[in-house]
Formats: sequence, C-alpha cells, structure tokens
Amino acid sequence: MSVETQTTDLPLDTGLPPSGLREAIHDYRQRLRGGDLGALPAVLGLVVLVIFFSALRRESFFTVFNFANLLQQGAMVIVIAMGLVFVLLLGEIDLAAGFTAGTSAAIMGVTLTQKGWAWPLAAVACLLTGTVVGLVIGTLVARLNIPSFVVTLSFFLGLQGIMLLVIGEGGTIPIRDETVLKIMNGNLSVAVGWVLFALIVGGYGLQTFLVRRRRLLGGLPAPSQSVWLAKLAMLTVLLLVATYFLSGERSRRPELVSIKGVPIIVPVILVLLVGLTFVLQRTAFGRHVYAVGGNAEAARRAGINVPGIRVACFMIGSTMAAMAGILFASKDASISPSTGGSSTLLYAVGAAVIGGTSLFGGRGKVRDAILGGLVVAVIANGLPLITEKSGIQYVVTGLVLLLAASVDALSRRRAAAAGRV
Repeated sequence: MSVETQTTDLPLDTGLPPSGLREAIHDYRQRLRGGDLGALPAVLGLVVLVIFFSALRRESFFTVFNFANLLQQGAMVIVIAMGLVFVLLLGEIDLAAGFTAGTSAAIMGVTLTQKGWAWPLAAVACLLTGTVVGLVIGTLVARLNIPSFVVTLSFFLGLQGIMLLVIGEGGTIPIRDETVLKIMNGNLSVAVGWVLFALIVGGYGLQTFLVRRRRLLGGLPAPSQSVWLAKLAMLTVLLLVATYFLSGERSRRPELVSIKGVPIIVPVILVLLVGLTFVLQRTAFGRHVYAVGGNAEAARRAGINVPGIRVACFMIGSTMAAMAGILFASKDASISPSTGGSSTLLYAVGAAVIGGTSLFGGRGKVRDAILGGLVVAVIANGLPLITEKSGIQYVVTGLVLLLAASVDALSRRRAAAAGRV
C-alpha cells in the first residue's frame, strides 16, 4: 500500500528520483518564494549579459582571449569585494577600501623599489598596512560608536593625502619584480592547470562527501546522494570546459608569443575563496559575524564580543583591500596616486551587493563577491565593444547596482512576511 501511495503521489514524467533532486528542487522553490533568492539574480544577470554581448559582438567578446581577460580585469574588484562582504554582513560600510588598496600598494612600492626589500617582505608590509588601517577604522566604529560612513569617508580623503606624500605629486613608482608582475600577467603551465582542475574537483568531492557522511552519522539533515552527485557533476563540467579552453592557444600572434594555460590569478582567488568561506561557514567567529549582523543586541546578550567582531571584520576588509593593492601593482607594473581610486570602490561594493550580500547585514557569502565581480567585469568589458560613450558604462553599472539593492530590499521584506527574519 505504501508503494502504491508513493507511485501515485509522484509524477512519472519528471525524470527525477522520488526523493533527492526532486525534494531539493521543491525546497529551493520554497526558499525563493520565502524571499531567499541567494545568488540567483547574479547568476541570471551574468548569463543574460554574456548572451547579450555575445550576440552583438561575438567575434570580439565571445573568445577565449577575452574570457581570460575578464578574469584578470575583475580580479582587483573581486578581492576588495571579498573583504567588503565581512563588513556588509555587519550592516556597515567601508568607503575607504579603494584607497586602502592604493596606500598599501604604495608602501609595497617604496619598500620594494626604493628600499630594495625582497618581494615577500614588501608584500607583508603591504598587507600589514591594510591591517593597521582596518584596526583603526574598526576601533573608531566599534569602540567610539562613530558611524562607519563618517569614519571611512574621512579615511577615503585622508588616505589619498598619504598616497601623495608617499608617492609624490604626479609621480609613479615602477614595479619591476618579475614575481609580482606574474601574479596578474602570468599563466600556469597547461599541465599544472589540469592538475589544479583535478585537485579542485577531487577536493570539493571529498570534502562534501565527508561532511554529508558526518551529518548522516550524527542524525542531522544532509543532502541526498543524488543532489551531491548533481552538484559535483555541474562543478566538474564547468571547470572542465573552462580549463580546456584556457589550455588552448589564445594569442593573436602565436608565432611571436604563445599564451596558454590558466591565469595565475585564478588559483590565487580560489585560495582566498576557500579560506574566507571556511572562516565564515565553519568557525565560531563566522557564526558570530552573522549573529551580530542579524541582531547586534541579541548577539551581545548571548555573550558575543560585538565590538571585537566589528573590529576584526574591518581588519579583514582592509587586509583584503591591501591584497588587491598587490594585484593593482602587478597589473599596471606601477603605482600612482590614482591606484585604487576612480570607480574601484563603487564597483567593489556593487560586486558584493549584486552577488547577493545584503546591505542590511546578516546575509551573504564570500562567493557573492566573485559572482558580482564577474557581472561588473562583463559590463565593463562588453559595453566598450558596442559603444564608445564611457558614460553609458557608469549609467548601466549604476542601474544594475540599484536593481540589486532593490531586489535585496524586496526579498528581505518578503522574507520578513514569511517569518524568515
């Protein structure tokens, strides 16, 4: 009788097993209806933009060369946005992140080029500069209760002055260290690229398998085997296609210079993604960050050191900005007073929000920075191919950010109505 009930309750033409994938899809639909959109808007936006630009400029946009260029073009914004995710999770903002990157890069440039330091020491000096900036900002916000908007706006202006003092009015600091330059301009060998592919797929499969097994043994809810296999298969196919194309020749003049392999910046960003995701998803500190962002007063009453969490998040955000400063120096082979300026901060904030991190705090993941950063990079890369008016790029990016913020606000309202927040 139970068998008959199961067979009559489930449609036979779904192509899905009675449980597992079908239940996962049902649960996902329920979360969407409850306002938990996650990264769906960013993924859909990225797909639509790629199709749009490919249809208009297939010969210049939809190429392996441009695909690799997109990864390198959006790297700095993605790294800054990764740090901003921690700040935004608290419901705070860091307007100084762009110039934190520039100032930290200037310190690296001085120690590397003028002082003759080895590149590891210069890179450490760069990262420590960002950490100190975040410590000061976080202390002013968390201990003195000065609004983060005011504090970081002050640092936005002050750090520009520090950069001018370090670099000099209208001056630049050239970067000639080959190791630093390769970070943004070099590629892995084809063999190493495939090894990286195997490590990522194997590592993800093993880690998720062990987590699922541990939850099942503990009597906790866990994804079904079909859901686990489906996610692993999708990741494998996606990375397989990307690695295959990046391993091919993409130089426009291969007889003069050969360009093959996965860009070095890709494993750099992957390491940052894995490390920061582990901090947010697998540690007590990460749980405390979400708790403070969701309800600071409730977190305080639960015994969480709210000021300490805020200071730590600003320190992480500024350190990641300093990491982006290293990438700026590598990409441009120089550091100038404009490094980290212009629209860098706006694009970084936009990347985090477009990817799915809430401006209201308490909701977001590190991966949001990558998804949103790719959306911003596609817009910045594709629009110049169809129009010479640079103003349109700012208008479109601003509209996309406004749309993302609107979706965030509406989904949050819907989640509140559904009793999820």
